[in-house]
Amino acid sequence: MSQAAPVSARATMPWLIICAGALVALLTFGPRSAMGFFQLPMLADTGWDRTTFGLAMAIQNLAWGLGQPVFGAIADKWGTARVLTFSGLLYAAGLALMSTAHSESILYLSGGVMVGLAVGAGSFGTILSAFARNVTPEQRSFAFGIGTAAGSAGMFLFAPLSQALISTYGWSDSLVIMAVMMLAIPLLAIPLRGNSSSGTQSQAAFKQTAGEALREAFGHKGYLLLTSGFFVCGFQVAFITAHFPAYLRDIGIDARYAVIAMALIGFFNVIGSLSAGVIGQRYSKPYFLAYIYLARSVAVTAFLLLPQTPLSVIIFAIVMGLLWLSTVPPTNGLVAIMFGTRHLGLLGGLVFLSHQVGSFLGVWMGGTLYDQLGSYDTVWWFGVALGVFAAIVHWPIQEKPVDRPVAIQPAE
Repeated sequence: MSQAAPVSARATMPWLIICAGALVALLTFGPRSAMGFFQLPMLADTGWDRTTFGLAMAIQNLAWGLGQPVFGAIADKWGTARVLTFSGLLYAAGLALMSTAHSESILYLSGGVMVGLAVGAGSFGTILSAFARNVTPEQRSFAFGIGTAAGSAGMFLFAPLSQALISTYGWSDSLVIMAVMMLAIPLLAIPLRGNSSSGTQSQAAFKQTAGEALREAFGHKGYLLLTSGFFVCGFQVAFITAHFPAYLRDIGIDARYAVIAMALIGFFNVIGSLSAGVIGQRYSKPYFLAYIYLARSVAVTAFLLLPQTPLSVIIFAIVMGLLWLSTVPPTNGLVAIMFGTRHLGLLGGLVFLSHQVGSFLGVWMGGTLYDQLGSYDTVWWFGVALGVFAAIVHWPIQEKPVDRPVAIQPAE
Protein backbone atom coordinates (compact mmCIF):
# COMPACT_ATOMS: atom_id res chain seq x y z
CA MET A 1 0.00 0.00 0.00
CA SER A 2 1.20 3.47 -0.80
CA GLN A 3 2.11 5.91 1.95
CA ALA A 4 0.54 9.38 1.91
CA ALA A 5 2.17 12.56 3.02
CA PRO A 6 2.20 13.18 6.79
CA VAL A 7 -0.25 15.69 8.24
CA SER A 8 1.25 19.13 8.68
CA ALA A 9 1.78 19.98 12.33
CA ARG A 10 1.52 23.72 11.60
CA ALA A 11 -1.92 23.68 10.00
CA THR A 12 -4.83 24.39 12.32
CA MET A 13 -8.16 22.68 11.75
CA PRO A 14 -11.09 25.13 11.27
CA TRP A 15 -12.94 23.68 14.23
CA LEU A 16 -15.96 26.00 14.12
CA ILE A 17 -16.69 24.91 10.56
CA ILE A 18 -15.97 21.26 11.36
CA CYS A 19 -18.17 21.21 14.48
CA ALA A 20 -21.08 23.04 12.82
CA GLY A 21 -20.96 20.72 9.81
CA ALA A 22 -20.73 17.69 12.08
CA LEU A 23 -23.85 18.73 13.99
CA VAL A 24 -25.73 19.28 10.72
CA ALA A 25 -24.70 15.78 9.59
CA LEU A 26 -25.87 14.36 12.92
CA LEU A 27 -29.31 15.95 12.54
CA THR A 28 -29.61 15.16 8.84
CA PHE A 29 -28.81 11.49 9.19
CA GLY A 30 -30.62 10.89 12.48
CA PRO A 31 -34.31 10.70 11.48
CA ARG A 32 -33.80 9.06 8.10
CA SER A 33 -31.68 6.30 9.66
CA ALA A 34 -34.48 5.60 12.15
CA MET A 35 -37.21 5.16 9.54
CA GLY A 36 -37.16 1.38 10.00
CA PHE A 37 -38.62 1.78 13.49
CA PHE A 38 -41.65 3.58 12.06
CA GLN A 39 -42.46 0.82 9.57
CA LEU A 40 -44.43 -1.65 11.70
CA PRO A 41 -46.42 0.84 13.85
CA MET A 42 -47.30 2.89 10.77
CA LEU A 43 -48.40 -0.18 8.83
CA ALA A 44 -50.43 -1.42 11.78
CA ASP A 45 -52.25 1.91 11.93
CA THR A 46 -52.79 2.41 8.20
CA GLY A 47 -53.20 -1.16 6.96
CA TRP A 48 -50.55 -0.80 4.26
CA ASP A 49 -48.14 -3.61 3.37
CA ARG A 50 -44.34 -3.57 3.47
CA THR A 51 -44.14 -2.90 -0.25
CA THR A 52 -45.85 0.46 0.31
CA PHE A 53 -43.48 1.53 3.06
CA GLY A 54 -40.50 0.10 1.21
CA LEU A 55 -41.40 2.08 -1.92
CA ALA A 56 -41.66 5.30 0.12
CA MET A 57 -38.21 4.74 1.57
CA ALA A 58 -36.90 3.79 -1.86
CA ILE A 59 -38.27 7.06 -3.27
CA GLN A 60 -36.59 8.87 -0.37
CA ASN A 61 -33.23 7.35 -1.24
CA LEU A 62 -33.66 8.07 -4.94
CA ALA A 63 -34.69 11.70 -4.28
CA TRP A 64 -31.66 12.01 -1.99
CA GLY A 65 -29.40 10.76 -4.75
CA LEU A 66 -30.93 12.85 -7.52
CA GLY A 67 -30.86 15.95 -5.36
CA GLN A 68 -27.32 15.63 -4.08
CA PRO A 69 -25.37 16.58 -7.23
CA VAL A 70 -27.83 19.41 -7.93
CA PHE A 71 -27.56 20.81 -4.41
CA GLY A 72 -23.82 20.19 -4.46
CA ALA A 73 -23.49 22.29 -7.61
CA ILE A 74 -25.70 25.01 -6.09
CA ALA A 75 -23.55 25.03 -2.94
CA ASP A 76 -20.39 25.21 -5.06
CA LYS A 77 -21.72 28.33 -6.78
CA TRP A 78 -24.15 30.04 -4.37
CA GLY A 79 -22.94 28.93 -0.96
CA THR A 80 -23.22 26.04 1.46
CA ALA A 81 -25.21 27.88 4.14
CA ARG A 82 -28.08 28.64 1.77
CA VAL A 83 -28.38 25.02 0.73
CA LEU A 84 -28.27 23.80 4.33
CA THR A 85 -30.92 26.30 5.39
CA PHE A 86 -33.20 24.99 2.66
CA SER A 87 -32.43 21.45 3.81
CA GLY A 88 -33.50 22.10 7.40
CA LEU A 89 -36.76 23.80 6.43
CA LEU A 90 -37.71 21.15 3.88
CA TYR A 91 -36.78 18.35 6.29
CA ALA A 92 -39.06 19.78 8.99
CA ALA A 93 -41.92 20.18 6.51
CA GLY A 94 -41.47 16.66 5.16
CA LEU A 95 -41.50 14.98 8.58
CA ALA A 96 -44.50 17.05 9.69
CA LEU A 97 -46.47 16.10 6.58
CA MET A 98 -45.44 12.47 6.96
CA SER A 99 -46.99 12.48 10.43
CA THR A 100 -50.40 13.02 8.80
CA ALA A 101 -49.84 10.52 5.96
CA HIS A 102 -52.98 8.40 5.80
CA SER A 103 -52.77 7.98 2.04
CA GLU A 104 -50.00 6.37 0.05
CA SER A 105 -49.51 9.44 -2.14
CA ILE A 106 -48.89 11.68 0.89
CA LEU A 107 -46.43 9.13 2.27
CA TYR A 108 -44.54 9.05 -1.03
CA LEU A 109 -44.47 12.86 -1.21
CA SER A 110 -43.50 13.54 2.41
CA GLY A 111 -41.38 10.66 3.63
CA GLY A 112 -40.21 9.98 0.10
CA VAL A 113 -39.62 13.08 -2.02
CA MET A 114 -39.45 15.86 0.59
CA VAL A 115 -37.32 14.08 3.19
CA GLY A 116 -35.13 12.62 0.44
CA LEU A 117 -34.42 16.01 -1.14
CA ALA A 118 -33.79 17.51 2.29
CA VAL A 119 -31.21 14.86 3.11
CA GLY A 120 -29.66 15.35 -0.33
CA ALA A 121 -29.28 19.07 0.35
CA GLY A 122 -27.81 18.58 3.83
CA SER A 123 -25.72 15.44 3.60
CA PHE A 124 -22.13 14.54 2.76
CA GLY A 125 -21.87 16.12 -0.68
CA THR A 126 -22.61 19.56 0.74
CA ILE A 127 -20.88 19.30 4.10
CA LEU A 128 -17.69 17.52 3.04
CA SER A 129 -17.20 19.92 0.14
CA ALA A 130 -17.26 22.80 2.63
CA PHE A 131 -14.71 20.95 4.75
CA ALA A 132 -12.46 20.35 1.73
CA ARG A 133 -12.35 24.06 0.91
CA ASN A 134 -11.20 24.96 4.42
CA VAL A 135 -8.66 22.27 5.33
CA THR A 136 -5.34 21.38 3.78
CA PRO A 137 -5.07 18.32 1.54
CA GLU A 138 -3.17 16.59 4.37
CA GLN A 139 -6.09 17.18 6.75
CA ARG A 140 -8.83 16.33 4.26
CA SER A 141 -9.31 12.61 4.89
CA PHE A 142 -9.42 13.11 8.66
CA ALA A 143 -11.93 15.96 8.29
CA PHE A 144 -14.06 13.74 6.06
CA GLY A 145 -13.87 11.07 8.73
CA ILE A 146 -15.17 13.50 11.36
CA GLY A 147 -18.10 14.55 9.18
CA THR A 148 -18.97 10.96 8.38
CA ALA A 149 -18.67 9.93 12.03
CA ALA A 150 -21.11 12.68 12.95
CA GLY A 151 -23.67 11.21 10.59
CA SER A 152 -23.01 7.89 12.28
CA ALA A 153 -23.57 9.48 15.68
CA GLY A 154 -26.97 10.63 14.43
CA MET A 155 -27.84 7.03 13.73
CA PHE A 156 -26.59 5.98 17.17
CA LEU A 157 -28.61 8.67 18.97
CA PHE A 158 -31.82 8.52 16.95
CA ALA A 159 -32.22 4.72 17.09
CA PRO A 160 -33.10 4.63 20.82
CA LEU A 161 -34.59 8.13 20.72
CA SER A 162 -37.06 7.29 17.96
CA GLN A 163 -38.08 4.03 19.64
CA ALA A 164 -38.59 5.84 22.95
CA LEU A 165 -40.63 8.57 21.26
CA ILE A 166 -42.79 6.04 19.41
CA SER A 167 -43.43 4.10 22.61
CA THR A 168 -44.39 7.27 24.48
CA TYR A 169 -46.16 9.43 21.90
CA GLY A 170 -46.90 7.16 18.93
CA TRP A 171 -45.35 7.27 15.48
CA SER A 172 -47.23 10.38 14.29
CA ASP A 173 -46.34 12.73 17.14
CA SER A 174 -42.77 11.39 17.13
CA LEU A 175 -42.34 12.59 13.56
CA VAL A 176 -43.59 16.05 14.57
CA ILE A 177 -41.06 16.19 17.42
CA MET A 178 -38.23 15.28 15.06
CA ALA A 179 -39.48 17.87 12.57
CA VAL A 180 -39.00 20.57 15.20
CA MET A 181 -35.44 19.34 15.81
CA MET A 182 -34.60 19.91 12.14
CA LEU A 183 -35.21 23.64 12.54
CA ALA A 184 -31.80 23.88 14.24
CA ILE A 185 -30.05 23.18 10.92
CA PRO A 186 -30.39 26.73 9.48
CA LEU A 187 -28.69 28.14 12.59
CA LEU A 188 -25.88 25.61 12.42
CA ALA A 189 -25.38 26.43 8.74
CA ILE A 190 -24.13 29.97 9.44
CA PRO A 191 -20.41 29.06 9.97
CA LEU A 192 -20.45 27.08 6.70
CA ARG A 193 -21.29 30.06 4.49
CA GLY A 194 -19.15 30.43 1.40
CA ASN A 195 -18.85 28.72 -1.98
CA SER A 196 -16.13 27.09 -4.08
CA SER A 197 -14.39 30.46 -4.54
CA SER A 198 -13.98 30.94 -0.78
CA GLY A 199 -12.03 29.09 1.88
CA THR A 200 -8.34 28.60 2.47
CA GLN A 201 -7.95 26.25 -0.50
CA SER A 202 -9.70 28.45 -3.08
CA GLN A 203 -6.49 29.59 -4.75
CA ALA A 204 -5.60 25.98 -5.53
CA ALA A 205 -8.88 25.36 -7.36
CA PHE A 206 -8.64 24.36 -11.01
CA LYS A 207 -10.59 26.86 -13.10
CA GLN A 208 -13.16 25.07 -15.24
CA THR A 209 -16.90 25.17 -15.83
CA ALA A 210 -19.30 22.58 -14.42
CA GLY A 211 -19.78 21.18 -17.93
CA GLU A 212 -16.03 20.79 -18.41
CA ALA A 213 -15.78 19.10 -15.02
CA LEU A 214 -18.52 16.62 -15.96
CA ARG A 215 -16.90 15.76 -19.30
CA GLU A 216 -13.56 15.25 -17.61
CA ALA A 217 -15.04 13.03 -14.88
CA PHE A 218 -17.10 10.83 -17.20
CA GLY A 219 -14.05 10.27 -19.37
CA HIS A 220 -12.03 9.08 -16.36
CA LYS A 221 -11.92 5.30 -15.82
CA GLY A 222 -11.20 5.54 -12.10
CA TYR A 223 -14.16 7.85 -11.52
CA LEU A 224 -16.52 5.49 -13.33
CA LEU A 225 -15.26 2.49 -11.36
CA LEU A 226 -15.62 4.41 -8.10
CA THR A 227 -19.16 5.40 -9.04
CA SER A 228 -20.17 1.84 -9.88
CA GLY A 229 -18.71 0.52 -6.63
CA PHE A 230 -20.51 3.08 -4.48
CA PHE A 231 -23.81 1.73 -5.86
CA VAL A 232 -23.16 -1.37 -3.79
CA CYS A 233 -22.67 0.59 -0.58
CA GLY A 234 -26.08 2.16 -1.00
CA PHE A 235 -27.80 -1.14 -1.70
CA GLN A 236 -26.36 -2.82 1.38
CA VAL A 237 -26.82 -0.13 4.02
CA ALA A 238 -30.25 1.09 2.88
CA PHE A 239 -31.67 -2.42 2.91
CA ILE A 240 -30.48 -2.96 6.47
CA THR A 241 -31.64 0.47 7.64
CA ALA A 242 -35.16 -0.01 6.30
CA HIS A 243 -35.75 -3.72 6.89
CA PHE A 244 -33.46 -5.02 9.64
CA PRO A 245 -35.89 -4.31 12.53
CA ALA A 246 -38.67 -6.16 10.69
CA TYR A 247 -36.27 -8.98 9.73
CA LEU A 248 -35.31 -9.57 13.35
CA ARG A 249 -38.95 -9.77 14.32
CA ASP A 250 -39.55 -12.30 11.54
CA ILE A 251 -36.82 -14.63 12.83
CA GLY A 252 -38.14 -14.42 16.39
CA ILE A 253 -35.60 -12.03 17.92
CA ASP A 254 -37.06 -9.76 20.62
CA ALA A 255 -37.87 -6.26 19.33
CA ARG A 256 -35.51 -4.59 21.82
CA TYR A 257 -32.56 -6.17 20.01
CA ALA A 258 -33.50 -4.22 16.88
CA VAL A 259 -33.01 -1.02 18.85
CA ILE A 260 -29.77 -2.34 20.34
CA ALA A 261 -28.53 -3.45 16.92
CA MET A 262 -29.23 -0.15 15.16
CA ALA A 263 -27.69 1.79 18.06
CA LEU A 264 -24.60 -0.42 17.94
CA ILE A 265 -24.29 0.08 14.19
CA GLY A 266 -24.45 3.81 14.77
CA PHE A 267 -21.94 3.77 17.65
CA PHE A 268 -19.37 1.59 15.91
CA ASN A 269 -20.02 3.51 12.72
CA VAL A 270 -18.52 6.52 14.51
CA ILE A 271 -15.39 4.50 15.27
CA GLY A 272 -15.28 3.06 11.77
CA SER A 273 -15.71 6.43 10.07
CA LEU A 274 -13.02 8.13 12.15
CA SER A 275 -10.68 5.19 11.59
CA ALA A 276 -11.38 5.30 7.86
CA GLY A 277 -10.42 8.96 7.80
CA VAL A 278 -7.08 8.18 9.45
CA ILE A 279 -6.39 5.04 7.40
CA GLY A 280 -7.37 6.73 4.14
CA GLN A 281 -4.88 9.51 4.83
CA ARG A 282 -2.01 7.04 5.14
CA TYR A 283 -2.73 4.07 2.88
CA SER A 284 -4.18 3.24 -0.52
CA LYS A 285 -7.82 4.32 -0.63
CA PRO A 286 -8.84 1.98 -3.49
CA TYR A 287 -7.39 -1.08 -1.74
CA PHE A 288 -8.95 -0.02 1.55
CA LEU A 289 -12.37 0.28 -0.11
CA ALA A 290 -11.98 -3.16 -1.70
CA TYR A 291 -11.28 -4.70 1.71
CA ILE A 292 -14.30 -2.96 3.25
CA TYR A 293 -16.72 -4.34 0.66
CA LEU A 294 -15.24 -7.82 0.87
CA ALA A 295 -15.50 -7.74 4.67
CA ARG A 296 -19.17 -6.78 4.43
CA SER A 297 -19.90 -9.82 2.26
CA VAL A 298 -18.09 -12.08 4.70
CA ALA A 299 -19.99 -10.59 7.66
CA VAL A 300 -23.42 -11.05 6.04
CA THR A 301 -22.58 -14.59 4.94
CA ALA A 302 -21.54 -15.55 8.47
CA PHE A 303 -24.66 -13.95 9.95
CA LEU A 304 -26.97 -15.86 7.61
CA LEU A 305 -25.27 -19.24 7.87
CA LEU A 306 -24.52 -19.34 11.60
CA PRO A 307 -27.27 -19.72 14.23
CA GLN A 308 -29.16 -16.42 14.54
CA THR A 309 -29.37 -15.48 18.19
CA PRO A 310 -29.41 -12.21 20.13
CA LEU A 311 -25.63 -12.57 20.53
CA SER A 312 -25.09 -13.06 16.79
CA VAL A 313 -27.26 -9.99 16.12
CA ILE A 314 -25.07 -7.92 18.44
CA ILE A 315 -21.83 -9.20 16.88
CA PHE A 316 -23.18 -8.58 13.37
CA ALA A 317 -24.24 -5.05 14.32
CA ILE A 318 -20.78 -4.25 15.70
CA VAL A 319 -18.99 -5.56 12.61
CA MET A 320 -21.36 -3.84 10.18
CA GLY A 321 -21.11 -0.65 12.21
CA LEU A 322 -17.35 -0.58 11.74
CA LEU A 323 -17.85 -1.04 7.99
CA TRP A 324 -21.04 1.03 7.58
CA LEU A 325 -20.01 4.50 6.38
CA SER A 326 -16.28 3.82 6.43
CA THR A 327 -16.53 3.92 2.63
CA VAL A 328 -17.41 7.63 2.59
CA PRO A 329 -14.09 9.31 3.60
CA PRO A 330 -11.93 7.35 1.10
CA THR A 331 -14.54 7.66 -1.65
CA ASN A 332 -14.87 11.43 -1.32
CA GLY A 333 -11.12 11.67 -0.78
CA LEU A 334 -10.49 9.94 -4.10
CA VAL A 335 -12.80 12.35 -5.94
CA ALA A 336 -10.95 15.31 -4.39
CA ILE A 337 -7.56 13.84 -5.30
CA MET A 338 -8.64 13.11 -8.87
CA PHE A 339 -10.29 16.44 -9.68
CA GLY A 340 -9.60 18.95 -6.88
CA THR A 341 -12.16 20.78 -4.77
CA ARG A 342 -13.69 23.33 -7.14
CA HIS A 343 -16.54 21.06 -8.28
CA LEU A 344 -16.36 18.53 -5.46
CA GLY A 345 -20.01 19.12 -4.51
CA LEU A 346 -21.13 18.26 -8.03
CA LEU A 347 -18.76 15.37 -8.76
CA GLY A 348 -19.01 13.87 -5.28
CA GLY A 349 -22.78 14.25 -5.53
CA LEU A 350 -22.87 12.26 -8.75
CA VAL A 351 -20.91 9.44 -7.14
CA PHE A 352 -23.43 9.55 -4.32
CA LEU A 353 -26.29 9.43 -6.84
CA SER A 354 -25.04 5.97 -7.75
CA HIS A 355 -25.07 5.13 -4.03
CA GLN A 356 -28.69 6.22 -3.80
CA VAL A 357 -29.78 4.30 -6.89
CA GLY A 358 -28.42 1.28 -5.05
CA SER A 359 -30.30 2.41 -1.94
CA PHE A 360 -33.53 2.65 -3.92
CA LEU A 361 -33.14 -0.88 -5.19
CA GLY A 362 -32.11 -2.27 -1.81
CA VAL A 363 -35.11 -0.81 0.01
CA TRP A 364 -37.62 -1.47 -2.76
CA MET A 365 -36.44 -5.03 -3.45
CA GLY A 366 -36.51 -5.77 0.26
CA GLY A 367 -40.19 -4.89 0.58
CA THR A 368 -41.30 -6.27 -2.78
CA LEU A 369 -39.52 -9.63 -2.56
CA TYR A 370 -40.64 -10.07 1.04
CA ASP A 371 -44.28 -9.65 0.04
CA GLN A 372 -43.79 -12.05 -2.89
CA LEU A 373 -41.58 -14.68 -1.25
CA GLY A 374 -42.23 -14.19 2.46
CA SER A 375 -38.50 -13.83 3.13
CA TYR A 376 -35.63 -11.35 2.87
CA ASP A 377 -33.08 -14.07 2.06
CA THR A 378 -32.83 -13.34 -1.68
CA VAL A 379 -31.95 -9.70 -1.04
CA TRP A 380 -29.38 -10.62 1.62
CA TRP A 381 -27.54 -12.93 -0.79
CA PHE A 382 -27.74 -10.47 -3.66
CA GLY A 383 -26.03 -7.96 -1.38
CA VAL A 384 -23.27 -10.48 -0.67
CA ALA A 385 -22.62 -10.94 -4.41
CA LEU A 386 -22.59 -7.17 -4.95
CA GLY A 387 -20.00 -6.78 -2.19
CA VAL A 388 -17.63 -9.08 -4.07
CA PHE A 389 -18.27 -7.11 -7.26
CA ALA A 390 -17.45 -3.84 -5.50
CA ALA A 391 -14.19 -5.24 -4.14
CA ILE A 392 -13.15 -6.20 -7.66
CA VAL A 393 -13.94 -2.84 -9.33
CA HIS A 394 -12.10 -0.77 -6.69
CA TRP A 395 -8.84 -2.66 -7.03
CA PRO A 396 -7.58 -1.07 -10.32
CA ILE A 397 -8.46 2.54 -9.38
CA GLN A 398 -5.38 4.78 -9.33
CA GLU A 399 -5.06 7.30 -6.51
CA LYS A 400 -3.67 10.27 -8.42
CA PRO A 401 -4.84 13.56 -9.98
CA VAL A 402 -6.33 13.46 -13.44
CA ASP A 403 -3.83 14.22 -16.20
CA ARG A 404 -3.97 17.91 -17.09
CA PRO A 405 -1.59 20.34 -18.80
CA VAL A 406 1.23 21.20 -16.41
CA ALA A 407 0.51 24.91 -16.67
CA ILE A 408 -2.96 24.57 -15.18
CA GLN A 409 -2.39 21.65 -12.81
CA PRO A 410 -4.06 22.36 -9.42
CA ALA A 411 -1.46 23.02 -6.73
CA GLU A 412 -2.81 20.46 -4.23
